[in-house]
Amino acid sequence: MVHTYELSIPILMLLWAGEFSISIGFLAVVVAAGYAMFGLGALPAGVLADIYGSRLLIVCCLVGMGASFLVLSIAPSLPVLVLGLVCWGIAASIYHPAGLSLISTGVVDRGSAFAYHGMAGNAGIALGPLVTALLLLVVDWRLVTAFLSVPALLVTLYAFQARFDETAGTRDRQEETDSSDGASVTSLSELWAGSKALFATGFSLVFAIVMLNGLFYRGTLTMLPEILTTFLEPIVGDLQVFDPSSPMAEEFEPSRFFYTGLLVVGIGGQYVGGKLTERVATERGLMVVLASLSVTALAFIPAARAGIATLVSISAVLGFLLFMIQPLYQATIARYSPADARGLSYGFTYVGTFGIGAFGAAITGVIYETFGVFAMFATLAGFALLAAALSYSLVANGSAGADSSTAESGGD
Repeated sequence: MVHTYELSIPILMLLWAGEFSISIGFLAVVVAAGYAMFGLGALPAGVLADIYGSRLLIVCCLVGMGASFLVLSIAPSLPVLVLGLVCWGIAASIYHPAGLSLISTGVVDRGSAFAYHGMAGNAGIALGPLVTALLLLVVDWRLVTAFLSVPALLVTLYAFQARFDETAGTRDRQEETDSSDGASVTSLSELWAGSKALFATGFSLVFAIVMLNGLFYRGTLTMLPEILTTFLEPIVGDLQVFDPSSPMAEEFEPSRFFYTGLLVVGIGGQYVGGKLTERVATERGLMVVLASLSVTALAFIPAARAGIATLVSISAVLGFLLFMIQPLYQATIARYSPADARGLSYGFTYVGTFGIGAFGAAITGVIYETFGVFAMFATLAGFALLAAALSYSLVANGSAGADSSTAESGGD
């Protein structure tokens, strides 16, 4: 549900630009406000997850996301649109610390759980744009956003009834990383002490890596619908799927469905990345995938200009790699943080990934408007390359190996 909403927003941006008379580049800056809250709210959510557990927080997340999309559906002006996006970001920020903390402490086979969890996330990532694009063929965007609010409110009913043991994985895994050093945070002083202890370890490097990955992720996915529209129009401009006199013909936009296809490929990437966490050192996996993302970003524009076949190929590679990395860094966070402060560690993680990472939308939007598409992708490549270098430092210093071998020997 979280990613269904998250990735429907770039599709809706193409319509909001016309509705509110703003360029797509600077609309990306506006949207970045909501995406920033998606990350910045993760830290307090992580603290609350350690104190109260996951159920209550996830229910609040679902209710808040559904209500926020109702606000978007009636937004009469740009400020109200921003308000709806910010409210959505605050509500959505609750999920990752609560959900990932639940997996890391409640599931024995953690690597496979991260893989399946990631695949479910990618199903939402693909479903959001697809459902949004299909609905836009037949109804106004305001009705689309109202319709999208309904599933979250329905899933809330299930969340109240679900039963699970939030500590099953921790009890089974006897050698959790630094379990004696962490403590649940219940006050500001404990938050400060716990944060200092966390960042005094290798977690600080992992945090920098996921922050840079977040800049790449958000910058790429926010601007891709516009980029794909630019490159596809000369190729499929005369494509007629519907009768030219049909209202759906006017609303049909091939780039929306191409974008969805790219995100569907990411489901495979999530699965492969999750399985790799059980077979290779995740630090090494991060280094290889991030370096590959940098190369892919630099190759995207030349490949897109070469024709439809190379555009499809490079987009598929980008989608696969972009989501393959998520289980790798999620498992790495688990290795570099104590079990009883796992919510706090994932809270910081998603502050970096989605909070600081939200600036990726603003940065790429401004660079795209000012310097063009190649400069935008070169900037994205720089983010990935720097993250790959930091991953190499984790591999090179050797400390990860010791932590990993002890932390994961009990269950994965």
